[in-house]
Amino acid sequence: MRAVSAPASSGPTFGRRLQRAVAESGPIVAGIDPHAALLRDWGLTDDAAGLREFSLRTLDAVAGRVCAVKPQSAFFERHGSAGVAVLEELLARARERGVLTVLDVKRGDIGSTMAAYAQAHLQPGAVAEADAITVSPYLGAGSLEPAVELAREHGKGLFVLALTSNPGAEAVQHARTAEGSPLAREVARYAEAAGRGSEDAWGSVGLVVGATVKDSYRRLGLDRAAPTVPLLAPGFGAQGAGPTQLPEVFGPAAARVLVCLSRGLLAAGPLPQDLTDRAEALRKMYETGRIDAPTW
Repeated sequence: MRAVSAPASSGPTFGRRLQRAVAESGPIVAGIDPHAALLRDWGLTDDAAGLREFSLRTLDAVAGRVCAVKPQSAFFERHGSAGVAVLEELLARARERGVLTVLDVKRGDIGSTMAAYAQAHLQPGAVAEADAITVSPYLGAGSLEPAVELAREHGKGLFVLALTSNPGAEAVQHARTAEGSPLAREVARYAEAAGRGSEDAWGSVGLVVGATVKDSYRRLGLDRAAPTVPLLAPGFGAQGAGPTQLPEVFGPAAARVLVCLSRGLLAAGPLPQDLTDRAEALRKMYETGRIDAPTW
C-alpha cells in the first residue's frame, strides 16, 4: 500500500495541531450525535431547529475541555438540506472558537469521486470544511490518495478505519494478504507513511481502532506498524470500555489515543453547565486513569 507524495502545507500539520490540543485540553473527543431519543430527552423537537439547538449548545459547553468534537454526519443528513445546513454552521462555529473538528463521514471511493468527497470537507473555504474526516480503506488504500494529497496540502487530517468492533468486521480486517500480513496491519503501515509523523510529532493520518477490540491492536502488529499515528477510539463509555482499557488495549500507544465519548457525555444535558461539568470530569478520569465516578 503506497503512500502518495504531495506538497505539504506551509502551516502546522494537523498532527501537530491535534497533539497540542490534547496537551492543552485532554484526550476526550466529544461525539455530537443527535439521536432522535437524545433530542427528546433534552426536550427538543426532532427537526432542524432542535438539531441546531442541541449541536451548538453542546459545542459551547465542551469547548476548551475536549481536544476535538466529532459530529456524526448521518444524524444531520437525515433531516435533509436543513440538517446539512446545521452541520455546516456547527463546523464553522467550531472553527471560530478554535475547536478541532473530526467529521465522521467514513468516505471511501476511487478517483474523481474520492477527490470530490475530499474537496467537500478538506478544502479551505468549503461550506462543510472540517479539520479531519474519517475514511474507509477497504476499496484499497490507494483509493484514499486524493484525500491524502488534499489533506497534506492544506494541513488537514484523516482517520482511516482499521479495527472496528462492529459484527463481522474481523472477517475483513483480520484477513491475511497473499504475503501473510493482516490487512489491518497494512492499513496501519499506509497511515504511518501517509501521515509523515516523527518521534516528537504525531502524523496527520490516524487510525480508527475500537476500544473494545481486546488484544487485536497489538496482536496483529498495528502498534509496531504505525508508531506515530493518533488513534481515534470509539467504544468508551456506553459501549463498555473505560480508563482501564487504555493500557490494556493500546499499551504504550495509550498516550496517542483520542477517547471518543458521545452518549456518556451528552446524557448529562440539557443544561449547559451539567455538560461542562461532565466533560471536565471525563477529562480528569481519562487523564489520570482513576474512576472517581460512573463510567457513563
